[in-house]
Amino acid sequence: MSTRFVAALRAVALLAAVLVGPALAHEGHDHGAASPSVSKTIAPRGEALSDAFELVAIPRDGTLTLFLDSFRTNEPVPGATIEVETPDGPKVATATTDGGYALPAPWLSRPGRHELVATVTAGEDVDVLTVAVTVPDPRAAAPGEPAPAQTVLGRVSELAHGIRERLTAKDPTLVAAVAVAFLLGVLVAALARGRRGAPAVALLAIGITLVLGTAAFAHGDEDHGAPVQGAALIGPRASGSSDLAQRLPDGSVFVPKPTQRLLVLRTTMTEQGSFRRSVELPGRIIPDPNASGVVQSSVGGRLSPPPSGVFPRLGTKVRKGDGLATVTPPVQAVDVSDMRQRQGELDQQIAIVARRVERFRKLATTGAVARTQLDDAVAELDGLHDRRAALDKIRQQPETLAAPVDGVVAQATAVAGQMAAPGAMVFQIVDPNRLWVEALSFDALTAAQDATARLADGRSLKLAYQGTGLADRNQAIPVQFAVQGDASGLRVGQFVTVLAGTDTEQSGLALPRSAVVRTGNGQDVVYEHTTAERFEARPVRVEPLDGGRVLVAEGIGPGKRVVTQGAELLDQVR
Repeated sequence: MSTRFVAALRAVALLAAVLVGPALAHEGHDHGAASPSVSKTIAPRGEALSDAFELVAIPRDGTLTLFLDSFRTNEPVPGATIEVETPDGPKVATATTDGGYALPAPWLSRPGRHELVATVTAGEDVDVLTVAVTVPDPRAAAPGEPAPAQTVLGRVSELAHGIRERLTAKDPTLVAAVAVAFLLGVLVAALARGRRGAPAVALLAIGITLVLGTAAFAHGDEDHGAPVQGAALIGPRASGSSDLAQRLPDGSVFVPKPTQRLLVLRTTMTEQGSFRRSVELPGRIIPDPNASGVVQSSVGGRLSPPPSGVFPRLGTKVRKGDGLATVTPPVQAVDVSDMRQRQGELDQQIAIVARRVERFRKLATTGAVARTQLDDAVAELDGLHDRRAALDKIRQQPETLAAPVDGVVAQATAVAGQMAAPGAMVFQIVDPNRLWVEALSFDALTAAQDATARLADGRSLKLAYQGTGLADRNQAIPVQFAVQGDASGLRVGQFVTVLAGTDTEQSGLALPRSAVVRTGNGQDVVYEHTTAERFEARPVRVEPLDGGRVLVAEGIGPGKRVVTQGAELLDQVR
């Protein structure tokens, strides 16, 4: 046996070993399909920007859809006039119901790059923007997809993979085909004996035999013969892209303009500045001492409803002097005995003086009694009647509890028949438009420093400094502020966070608190608006500034567009 023939046999054995290698997949799996890139679901588009506007052009179904927003705030610009220089001449886009502008574009049926010049007029602002839109050719391979030659190689790879699987499964048909190929290779090698390059000719013959003998080695539910990459061109690209908000492989977030309108994404331009350092203080809402009051009973007694018949409910508006309840003081047995004895004495004196007055009136007509004596007797009788009436009044008339100020009933403990202790609060009246905040500070704050209060729902209140206590409370200094502006929805005793400025200054970027998002790992990030429809998360270090803003000390520089509204929703995009 010649050396060349032995080499040919070794080559055939090596090829068979490769073909019968371990199977890389089994029934029900897709062996050649690779997950498409996320960017393949994004339709072709073009964008342009200037200092005033941001324009996005999306071609679809013969229509060019334009979205015009403010560059700094990302707010839609309604009522603008957009004149576009197209291959068919100048055209004016019309406004749509979704806040965009539409332009019929039959020239979009021609694949290729289209350069457009848009003249935007919005109020007094006029700008010229150049935008390029590339329409892909559905018949050409997309970037990153295999060329036709590569597709053929992929098909051969699929066929070889099917051969390996069927050899592993000991398919009789395939085993016979391999045997025939082996014999054919031996025959070719024998015929080419003595010729140079015989082993290569034998291997080529075997390869041709295998390809022709196994036109399709699909098994189970798989299709190994279909060009997978070619299907991507025919399927998703031919049927159109979905333009869904999604997080791209590089970590950035793609949000199409229509979705930005739904999420109400707003941005601001970061600016470097110097601000006074703020401290956070725990505080609570208290009533203004000049516009509130408590209703207490001066003597102990039994509570009864006012003349209206019902006690005022919580939240009822009252005016100063309105009766809220009555207190009937109890009378002890000893007091009752003394009062009855005193009543008897007064009744006896009244009877004696009454007879004297009657006698003096008869004698005064004859001149036997002076007129002055009659007047003295009448005055004494009136005094006795008054004393007797006052004694009855003390026993029967209850004490009326009246509202000390105008306001609403904040607290009420009155129950019919309840015994009220002297000095116990029965009602609290508060003016809801005049409230204060009392905070506890470890440093003395001066009147010149600004302060704001932040509620649990994120609302901020502007505060005006009122005073600082000289006596510590729980090793802290009580500081009082008056709530400025609208105080609706506040409750007495409600806890707030007070942010008061200090004399220390620090530099950084002031952003609304809504711009900072806390990620799952506890890192604070802000989203930078890098392009018209792309946002990137930037880790930052923030410090408290006031009730509505934070100070970004590190992580992002000035001159960047940062999302200030809708950042929480943007962080949920996956």
